[in-house]
Amino acid sequence: MPPEPCHIAMLIDGDNAQPSLIENILAETAKYGIVTTRRIYGDWTTPNMSGWKDFLHSHAMQPVQQFRYTTGKNATDSALIIEAMDLLHAGTVGGFCIVSSDSDYTRLAMRIREQGLFVMGAGRADTPKSFVNACKVFVRAEIPSAKAARKAVGENESVAATSAGKKSKETSPKTKQPLRSAWHEIVKNAIEKAAASDGWADMAAVGSHIRQLDSGFKSSNYGCSKLSGLIQSSPNLFETRKDNGAIKVRLKS
Repeated sequence: MPPEPCHIAMLIDGDNAQPSLIENILAETAKYGIVTTRRIYGDWTTPNMSGWKDFLHSHAMQPVQQFRYTTGKNATDSALIIEAMDLLHAGTVGGFCIVSSDSDYTRLAMRIREQGLFVMGAGRADTPKSFVNACKVFVRAEIPSAKAARKAVGENESVAATSAGKKSKETSPKTKQPLRSAWHEIVKNAIEKAAASDGWADMAAVGSHIRQLDSGFKSSNYGCSKLSGLIQSSPNLFETRKDNGAIKVRLKS
């Protein structure tokens, strides 16, 4: 029999997350298990929580009321962390999805991983690296689709090329792509860590090292559904081949 899917608790910081993105986040979380606990934390007496009310029944979410006892202090963080620790010690779930862009949850994510459980984060692109890398997987929920991501990356690379003086040597004549992009350095480091003595590395091992270097890295953020396709889009930097059905990759001299 196949192993039982991981039961995941989704804990949402209602003060810090966007209701319109919850469907995308649920879809991403479903790749790793079954979301059995769904809770949204916040002060439901305030106007900023009104956007969440339409999602409570349609997505079977439990609202958790947390009054703000002192101005400037976020009591929502404390409530979410306390209940996360209760669930952790109860042993009823095998993983967590923390929906927030707040670095205050960094230690919580680390503590859950120390216990051997899966931790997924979901938040904005500007989420502090400390929280992103404390999670096993991090989803930058602001990017709604690969098409939008491809457009954003193209704009960023265009700006980078302009600021560099539009040097022709920075662009490959065949691929019409800048020789360096945001993801190139991460992939390069991962290949170096996974490579055998001949310089070739297994694509799966490279993917594993990438997740260790940056939990928020996703090929779809750069317009490709698979890591292999993303790497093959820069033939001026990386070389790939098939070996007994497995894809190998190495840095190009």
